[in-house]
Amino acid sequence: MLVNWINKMFEHSFKKQWFETYWAIDLHGVVFEPDYRKDPSHAKFYPWAKEALLLMTEREDIVLIMFTSSYPDEIDFYDKLLTENGIIFDYINENPAIHSKHGNFGSYDKKFYFNVLMDDKAGFDPFIEWEQIYDYLLTCKKNKYLPNPEWTTKF
Repeated sequence: MLVNWINKMFEHSFKKQWFETYWAIDLHGVVFEPDYRKDPSHAKFYPWAKEALLLMTEREDIVLIMFTSSYPDEIDFYDKLLTENGIIFDYINENPAIHSKHGNFGSYDKKFYFNVLMDDKAGFDPFIEWEQIYDYLLTCKKNKYLPNPEWTTKF
């Protein structure tokens, strides 16, 4: 389950004293139930997706990256829909915050850096995992299991 990786990733980032973590999140089959129509106005959130994404959005340490092969007009639609629902993605299909010029993490000229990948093609099961992630992030919030804002990404 992805929530186990998220916990392990947070433990690692705390040991390294990294404040930010980067989450690449696909839209179709992950955030929204696919209906295979070109018209994105039929977008329907999976159960718990919106709630979990709202918890992610309110955390300053989580950088959300929309990871999608949608067409530009569809991306604009989804970005607006998500924003209207209080969900803010920091980047779309890129992570300019971590790049090869810094060197330490690797070469990111062709592949952008992320700590968490949520994609149905990578095995994400939205019917099970959204609720688990929501519960985990809510527990983190209640227990104040959050990184120190004075930490930075170490290169």
